[in-house]
Amino acid sequence: MYMRLFRPLKIAGWLYPEALFRIKTSEKLLCLTFDDGPCPESTPILLETLKKHNIEAVFFCTGRGAENYPDLIGKIKSEGHLIGNHGYSHLNGWGTSVKQYVADVERAAGLTSSELFRPPYGRLRLRQYVQLKGNYKIVFWDIMPYDFDNSLSSENSLEVVLRKLRTGSIIVLHDHPNSTAFSFLSQFILNAESQGYRFCPPGKMR
Repeated sequence: MYMRLFRPLKIAGWLYPEALFRIKTSEKLLCLTFDDGPCPESTPILLETLKKHNIEAVFFCTGRGAENYPDLIGKIKSEGHLIGNHGYSHLNGWGTSVKQYVADVERAAGLTSSELFRPPYGRLRLRQYVQLKGNYKIVFWDIMPYDFDNSLSSENSLEVVLRKLRTGSIIVLHDHPNSTAFSFLSQFILNAESQGYRFCPPGKMR
């Protein structure tokens, strides 16, 4: 069993000083983000839940997914959400050359975003970071409840994200049919709001 890191190690902030892990605010604001979409089996469900609660989020989409499902990209945007770049091919930066990695991100830019980038798996080599940070705001996260991990129940993931919440948290969930986010997203939103948190507009990312 691998070790789950529900929050990034502090060294990540030192390695990537210009990247975003939390929203800089003194208010009880949170930011919801979703990785890996768009997907016809999952994106519409997430959008419906967000619409029900009147919350805007950031969808970090792969270029391949955006290319395959342009209508879903349009729907995400039309409902007030922001699209971020998650690479074209969802490459693991640790095992990819700088040239190939940067080219993959650039290939996705016209289909997703040329402003916001989230490294797939959170794995980004320093030279890749240096090359990309001049053109993109690189966005990591403050809380990862492992909703994609089928060995962790939705109840466990919900407990993790609620226990780890703090001012300015950027929360990453997954826009994927295997994610358990669908089963706890509404409950999470209601619980967070009952604690006095508000969900900030995606523009805070910029």
